[in-house]
Amino acid sequence: MPAHAPKRAHRRAVTATVVGNFIESFDWLGYGLFAPLFAAQFFPSDNGLTSLLGAFAVLGVGVLMRPLGGVLLGRYADRCGRRPALMLAVSLMAGGSLLIGITPTYDNIGLLAPLLLLLARMAQGISHGGEWPTAAAYLMEVAPERRKSTYGSLFSLTTCAGAFTASLLGGGLTAVLGPDAMAAWGWRVPFLIGGVLGLILLVLRSQLAETEVFRREVRDRQDRGSLRQVLVAHRRNVLVAVLFVAGTGAVGGTWTAVVPALGSRLSEPGTMFWVVVAVTAFFMVLNVPLGLLADRFGATRFLTATSLVFTVTGSVSYLTMSGTFASLVFTYGSGVMYLVCATTVLPKLLTEIFPAEVRALGVGIPNAVTSAVLGGIAPAAATFAAANNASGWFIAAVMSAVLLSLPAAALARSEAAAPVLSGPARSPQPERVLARTGD
Repeated sequence: MPAHAPKRAHRRAVTATVVGNFIESFDWLGYGLFAPLFAAQFFPSDNGLTSLLGAFAVLGVGVLMRPLGGVLLGRYADRCGRRPALMLAVSLMAGGSLLIGITPTYDNIGLLAPLLLLLARMAQGISHGGEWPTAAAYLMEVAPERRKSTYGSLFSLTTCAGAFTASLLGGGLTAVLGPDAMAAWGWRVPFLIGGVLGLILLVLRSQLAETEVFRREVRDRQDRGSLRQVLVAHRRNVLVAVLFVAGTGAVGGTWTAVVPALGSRLSEPGTMFWVVVAVTAFFMVLNVPLGLLADRFGATRFLTATSLVFTVTGSVSYLTMSGTFASLVFTYGSGVMYLVCATTVLPKLLTEIFPAEVRALGVGIPNAVTSAVLGGIAPAAATFAAANNASGWFIAAVMSAVLLSLPAAALARSEAAAPVLSGPARSPQPERVLARTGD
């Protein structure tokens, strides 16, 4: 075999792993961006805000399906391998996008229209619950030890790329088709494209090789994918994971759905699309340098500093958001900054907490449950708060979730310093593995 073949295969494997995050971001933000256009077609009402609440309720139900995806796909990844779980996740993702793109409106099929929309989001919710944990486990198992945050930055890079593409497509379609055609049928185009991209990724993932870690350490273990082991033997690490991902769950639900939707209502048609294009283009350039910086200074320190900065910039930007381009860039950019920095280091932090035989399940459960509770509630809660002049209370709750990364970092360090207890209920390495993060 040529000497460059292993490197080429490695690059293909990394690409096929992280591109799923691109499609997830493309679909997820696309729903928030286009919800004001299709909300009335599925939830007809004389009040536009009521229709939007209906669309966000469907988004929330989809998010609530994430725990099921985290359990089912996480256990599948630990029992049968990372590769088949990644293929199943992208299949559900693509199917949901295609269903949204072709579902008739309420005027055509009545109540069946919102029910099909709900079914599509449920499938995508299951996919999203298992996609990222499985992809994170795969990527961290093939990444060099001293470059795990840099590899993790590829997740935030593809997230920005997905948002950039969805927004560029939305802005371009609005300019070409006009607001009326976009509201009538143009909003369907991004979902159809997302479905086709998912099918292409399914083919790429079918050619993946299983990780050496799974083949060597996991495949022959009888306790692999054990839910009991995760919830009992590693319960403290589950708590640490919940605290670490609380901020991304709350901020993700707010900044990828609420801010684009409210920005679209405050500004001229198409403006919010170009805001997202400008912000994501800027952060796409910074993703890998931020990963290198996190590898240099430590993942937990990097996340702690990011959380402290965002509690100030995020609060101010959200409460002062207006319909001007500059205000929208400041508001949306502050949230993207936090999400980019957090998702750069979370793959490393979370996958190192759990041993390989329960890694995808261990990451999937706390990540999916926290995202479901905080991310699913955030859009409806933010819309309700805005309607009742209580946005200050809402953003205070979001920032409280962000600041949970501080006790998480402290708990992680105390766990790393604690002696390992003996006995069958405990794994020999999960608590001490935190000491290897270099933080």
